[in-house]
Amino acid sequence: MTFDQGLAFAIVIAAMVLFVWGRPRYDMVACLALIASVATGLVSPEDAFNGFSDDIVIIVGSALVVSAAIAQTGLPELALQRISRHLNSTRLQILVLVATVTILSAFVKNVGALALMIPLAFQIAKRSGTSPSCFLMPMSFGALLGGLMTQIGTSPNIIVSRARAEIVGTPFSMFDFTPVAAALAVTGVVFLMFGYRVLPVRTRMTVSLDEALAVKKYVTEAEVVWESPMVGKTIADLQELAHGEGKVVAILKPDGTRVAPLPDIELNAEDILILEGDPHALERLVAVGKLRLESGQRMPEANQPQGEISNIEAVIGMNSPLTGLSAQASALFERFGVNLLAVSRTGERLTERLGTITLRAGDIIVLQGNLAHMPDRLKALDCLPLAERTLHLGKARRALFPVLILIAAMSTTALGIVPVSIAFFTAAVLMVMTGAVTLRQVYQTVDWPIIILLAALIPVSEALRATGGTDLIAGWLSHAASGLPVYGALALILAAAMLVTPFLNNAATVLVMAPIAVSFSSSLGYRPDAFLMAVAIGAGCDFLTPIGHQCNTLVMGPGGYRFGDYGRLGAPLSLLVILVAVPALLLVWPVH
Repeated sequence: MTFDQGLAFAIVIAAMVLFVWGRPRYDMVACLALIASVATGLVSPEDAFNGFSDDIVIIVGSALVVSAAIAQTGLPELALQRISRHLNSTRLQILVLVATVTILSAFVKNVGALALMIPLAFQIAKRSGTSPSCFLMPMSFGALLGGLMTQIGTSPNIIVSRARAEIVGTPFSMFDFTPVAAALAVTGVVFLMFGYRVLPVRTRMTVSLDEALAVKKYVTEAEVVWESPMVGKTIADLQELAHGEGKVVAILKPDGTRVAPLPDIELNAEDILILEGDPHALERLVAVGKLRLESGQRMPEANQPQGEISNIEAVIGMNSPLTGLSAQASALFERFGVNLLAVSRTGERLTERLGTITLRAGDIIVLQGNLAHMPDRLKALDCLPLAERTLHLGKARRALFPVLILIAAMSTTALGIVPVSIAFFTAAVLMVMTGAVTLRQVYQTVDWPIIILLAALIPVSEALRATGGTDLIAGWLSHAASGLPVYGALALILAAAMLVTPFLNNAATVLVMAPIAVSFSSSLGYRPDAFLMAVAIGAGCDFLTPIGHQCNTLVMGPGGYRFGDYGRLGAPLSLLVILVAVPALLLVWPVH
């Protein structure tokens, strides 16, 4: 081992120790590793920031934006809600939830797909009386398996594709990952349908901020417009969309008469409905029923090119000018430029029209307005904003453009017309231009710590390779695999990546392991493709801990899981992945 190799190993090992320790955060660890590499001369100052211009950083960031736009269309949620009422067994519920999140994760970021599906899992658990712990970990594992199926599903696939481009001159294409990963996904979903029984039945140990601030019932007002699919349908048909969490409390006919909201009352165009329920239920009623909110004809103006119309929840203060007045009487829109979308009052049912409700101190209201002006408006109204939550009430769900943009991006990359980085960067820009996401959401969506991690570790990984460190490790692995058949050597690399991932970020695992896998395969006289794929699969399949991947961390609190629970379900699944992946890789990617 040379002195430079020793320095490179020392920096990587120190980074691993800090990654495991968790202090400082992993992006800062990567930055420290980069600084140390520059200080020791392993990375030249001119090359120190090459990682920030790497295609990987562009692809990962753009994929996150595209993922957020697709999730915001609400299409996956609506599709699942249509069939959830027919799921009458836990095993069938797990099949649908896990299969849905697995398929969705192939096209959007897996952690985003999982976050989208968690509320639906809680709805199904609540209606069926099943513990959410039966659903959430299997869904997390399904998200990890689904992310393996396309180049954009998970960061390891993007990085491995880049490694192949450097080695053989061409990267993996969008769907090169699909044959083996699809076999793993099907096997995993079937296993999780039965394997969930090893999980302990627990209630959640923590609650989210959303739940801590949850408002029991909001009241809003919406009109049945002529193009609404609810025209000619009954109150019961409309309320079915809310799954028991929202209902119609009053109907006002165009002539001003009030009708009792009996279940069999037929809805007509221009009927005014007073709706009551939680924010998500009201959103479903308005969005799926294609109703128009009372404020639908009064849209606040952005006034600035960068202005954004958004919603915010706030509590009316004791000295608010709204106290004792209605929205109409206070000329809320005319004077302050904000719309009142909904009102919640503890211990009281509100059945009046939204604009005529006499507001009181302590009422929780949803206001819509120019986000840039909202702090001043709230101050003038003496309203205290609640912690920020995503409220889509009154926002249009644009489904067509985001889906078409995603299809176009994937098609052009699959056909080799443009590189992945260009296709998805363009797709991300188009998502903003078409209003699928706002600029503010873009900067909130991009996982900047991951971006920094990638950009900082790319030069460090290159230094390990340039000093011959990766060849040295490959030699050790080759010696260990010298007596093994080819499937044993492939299993060794896959298992090594799988075992390292819990202690490193999965992207960092690939940056370190991909050069090692290439040197390892070369020393044994094999083609590198199957070994690179094995690294991607191993890095994407952390089923043993809650810390190796964000998906596992995301479900730990809501599912009430403990650290050891992951191994109970994850260990047999990890073994199953190895048993299925190795022959599948040899079949799809011959080593000779």
